[in-house]
Amino acid sequence: MLPTERLKRLLRHLTLDLSPLRDSRDYRLLFASGVITMFGTFITMVAVPYQMKELTGSYLAVGLVSLAEFVPMVVCGLWGGAIADALDRRKIIVLSELGLLVTTGALTVNAMLPNPQIWVLYVMGAVSTGISCLQRPSLEAVFQQVVKHEQQGAAAVLSSMRWNFGAIVAPALGGLLVTAFGPAAAYGIDTLSFALSLALLWRIRSLPPAEDAAPASLKSLVEGMRYAVGRPDLVGTYLVDIAAMVFAMGTSLFPFLADELHSPQALGLLYSASAVGALVASITGGWAARVHRQGLGVIVAAALWGAAVAASALAPNVWVLFACLAFAGAADMVSGIFRMTMWNQTIPPELRGRLAGIELLSYASGPMLGNARASLMANFGGTRFSLGAGGLLCVGAVLGLAAALPAFRTYDARTDDHALAEKARREAAA
Repeated sequence: MLPTERLKRLLRHLTLDLSPLRDSRDYRLLFASGVITMFGTFITMVAVPYQMKELTGSYLAVGLVSLAEFVPMVVCGLWGGAIADALDRRKIIVLSELGLLVTTGALTVNAMLPNPQIWVLYVMGAVSTGISCLQRPSLEAVFQQVVKHEQQGAAAVLSSMRWNFGAIVAPALGGLLVTAFGPAAAYGIDTLSFALSLALLWRIRSLPPAEDAAPASLKSLVEGMRYAVGRPDLVGTYLVDIAAMVFAMGTSLFPFLADELHSPQALGLLYSASAVGALVASITGGWAARVHRQGLGVIVAAALWGAAVAASALAPNVWVLFACLAFAGAADMVSGIFRMTMWNQTIPPELRGRLAGIELLSYASGPMLGNARASLMANFGGTRFSLGAGGLLCVGAVLGLAAALPAFRTYDARTDDHALAEKARREAAA
């Protein structure tokens, strides 16, 4: 093969597959809605702790905002999965979006008061988190209905790219808005973003549940958990991600690392590093949609994430640290793409919502526990020890799980019974 032909072939593998956007009107509407609301949500994510700091000057008060959001995340994430399988998913998504518009509107009004109330930040933060977690399983499950089976990998890459672009740009924009114009302006833009998104989501076709769908109940939740536990390949996607986050997540150390490297002004750079790497991985991630052994892909990517975090402990300056964290972010994004593809290609539609609720808990709780672990280890051995030991523990845990879960390690979409059954079902429905 000539060098130019090899280069063309390589570029084809790296190029984004835009077929989900081209072929599915509903996916285009969901994608556009996600871009708009993502920017507003990230802006509010910056504005709430900023306003709390301005009102109280207390580290504890700022930290309690996240604590207030934890219980709604757990309860509403699981219940959101149950209703996603029992009700019209479009209706859940639209009503949730309306609820989020109301909560950000309340934050806007509160910020415009002469004396903004602190309790409003806690209550609206908890309520908006609960509504988001009710909505998220339906959003995750609906992709299975609006995107072709063979395009699920491409859709996962596109969704990841959208999220990471927002994770880089929107927090910076939010920081500029709250410092230049105040929290009310930031909340107002978020409110407007939900109104625009609502107009797009309203145009999505109805997505009713299966005729024999189980009603939302504790029994249906248990049924979903029993299904997940009965599939070692799915259990592997949850446990590997939790292990990777618990042992190698360390964003709570960034303020200390910036000071140790005599670059406190680079703190924002450290927070954006993983998102930059993840965005690069998404943009060049066309190859990931062509991988069939996603289980092994998750294992390799999670181990590389841990190795990159361990290497960051040796970084002599901010730029080397940034490069390590960016590589870690890229590896984590590849792992996420593979996990999302496995979920959407193998889980029956009547269970997809409940499993999405379980997935939400797996990828949302890990970072919280990981930052607590990082701070505790740093308290005993310093930031470098926490990063290095955590990264190595991550690699060890991932390899141990790979050995303990052969069904996950050897998963192949071309031969897996669940993937083949779901593909056949969708072809018959088409």
